[in-house]
Amino acid sequence: MDFEAEFGAQLEALKAEGNYRIFADLERDCASFPRVRNHGEGPAEVTVWCSNDYLGMGRHPKVVEAMAETSRACGTGAGGTRNISGNAHHHVMLERELADLHGKEDALLFSSGYVSNWATLSCLGARLPGAVIFSDSLNHSSMIEGIRHSRADKVIWRHNDPEDLDRKLAAVGPDRSKIVAFESVYSMDGDIAPIAEICEVARKHGALTYLDEVHGVGMYGPRGAGVAERDGVMDRVDIIEGTLGKAFGCFGGYVSGSRAMCDFIRSFASGFIFTTALPPAVAAAARVSVQHLKQSETERVRQRRQVARLRAGLEANGIPHLDNPSHIIPVMIGDPVKCRMIADILMTDWGVYVQPINYPTVPKGTERLRFTPGPFHSDADIDHLVSALNSLWSRCALSRQVA
Repeated sequence: MDFEAEFGAQLEALKAEGNYRIFADLERDCASFPRVRNHGEGPAEVTVWCSNDYLGMGRHPKVVEAMAETSRACGTGAGGTRNISGNAHHHVMLERELADLHGKEDALLFSSGYVSNWATLSCLGARLPGAVIFSDSLNHSSMIEGIRHSRADKVIWRHNDPEDLDRKLAAVGPDRSKIVAFESVYSMDGDIAPIAEICEVARKHGALTYLDEVHGVGMYGPRGAGVAERDGVMDRVDIIEGTLGKAFGCFGGYVSGSRAMCDFIRSFASGFIFTTALPPAVAAAARVSVQHLKQSETERVRQRRQVARLRAGLEANGIPHLDNPSHIIPVMIGDPVKCRMIADILMTDWGVYVQPINYPTVPKGTERLRFTPGPFHSDADIDHLVSALNSLWSRCALSRQVA
């Protein structure tokens, strides 16, 4: 086989479909974020509108200084896997902080949220006797891959539908280990799971509950522990998974739960055992960020205000977007080529950076631009974005949303 020709042919097909991804060459500046330097085509400075650093904690002086100070003291790397030479006191302290955040006995760090989902679900599915994993139909790829790797039986239940989950749990005998896996905030549509109802159904059938809070931690609840904290149901969820790379502005993932569960995953999950540990400086910075957001509502209040302002601007101009109760605002395009074109024009003509969201991240025909206003977007930034979108909707003769 001519491998180079095959690579090229499949890439050309991807481009023809409008689903080829182009990455911008940007340089972040702590002093000006969400404005960043652009090293590619277009303006020298652009405003980022699609960052998952939802609260701007990646630029917080205390977080930055914690990373710099710990790097100077401990060096830049962990030195290996935690099983060999990479277990650091900073890891232990961060795990204690995360366990406290979620009201659990323990927590376990991973190199990313993707890995924490993949490793934990694959381990649970592979090692619990007769395991069946009940997966919400819109679960993230990391959860799907973990379930697939476990080789456990999988049952998919309708998105955010406790009644369908109830029926499907009832169809599996009580002699099997049942695991219900779902998310709190679904990142593409921005909708939120009915956690209390799902937990009630799971408990009725003796199932273990596994909640992905990666888009909820830092953002919801009085201490930023997520939607489960906001709804007062953290104690009803067996395992809470989260990330340090979004609202906490750092890097890494984790699971929290009982001491026995965390020790079980630590001892058996290959994704933990064979992965180089987080650098101590990253763990130190994440701990400071978690501590800060346990105490401070300032970032969340400002962020919610800017989300409301952008929604109001879109509604006033008939820009079609999904109505949801979260911080994520998907503006619907419905065509991959137009989605890419609009994103390119926003970048080159308006200095607005937003990545198009196309298949396979979302189903074909539901292509969108996903906006995530943060506390450091000014009112003028939001007005500029709304003006840009309004102009493009007229220029491209796109349909508007009727109030």
